[in-house]
Amino acid sequence: MEAKPPRRTRERILELSLKLFNDIGEPNVTTTTIAEEMEISPGNLYYHFRNKDDIINSIFAQFEQQIQKRLRFPDDHRPTIDEMWSYLQYMADFLWTYRFLYRDLNDLLARNRTLETHFKQIITHKVRFAHQLCEALVADGEMVATPGEIDVIATNMGLLATYWLSYQYVMNPRKYNDQEAIRSELHQASLNIISIMAPYLRGRSRQLFDDLVSGKLPKRQFADFLPQREDASPAASKNDSPKDSR
Repeated sequence: MEAKPPRRTRERILELSLKLFNDIGEPNVTTTTIAEEMEISPGNLYYHFRNKDDIINSIFAQFEQQIQKRLRFPDDHRPTIDEMWSYLQYMADFLWTYRFLYRDLNDLLARNRTLETHFKQIITHKVRFAHQLCEALVADGEMVATPGEIDVIATNMGLLATYWLSYQYVMNPRKYNDQEAIRSELHQASLNIISIMAPYLRGRSRQLFDDLVSGKLPKRQFADFLPQREDASPAASKNDSPKDSR
């Protein structure tokens, strides 16, 4: 097996900065903190990034690129309620990787114009995605809701999905960096978000929701629902990440 090439200093700075922002909060991290943890001089850090906001913007660019890929189901596929449930758990794990953006969201938006503009677009995309899911269920007769009700449902789903990590930080401030310790609470977001739709669900979708809540229907990983690539073996497909399996 060939040895992996050493990571570039810029990549290591971004990786360490993300960890520090997540662990102790972005307001508590300075460029000096990052340089000391990296065991490099401040001048070396400033060679790669002008200031802390430059680091934040670079991390956010990575986050934005990845979330745009995730805010969609495979083409030509109408998701079922259990797929949505698993998808939301998959998204909760992804968002936790960039949890500082959600924990420190208001402070970041107040002083960073780039994040202010782009995060608004991400939330708009979330709401539009939820809107499309509802419209598909209505078209299939699995949901009964007026266009005005769908607007409210989609907005509330986007709101809860955006601020769920902030809520978890308030409820679990001393365990917030231990994903295993709060995994069940993180995944509780799936239930709360899907529950917004529940009063409007009909037929098989309502039954799936009831079975998921009662535990009658086993919960599956989101990757289980994605179609295999024609050139992938079952074993290889199982190990593929969801974004690579589309």
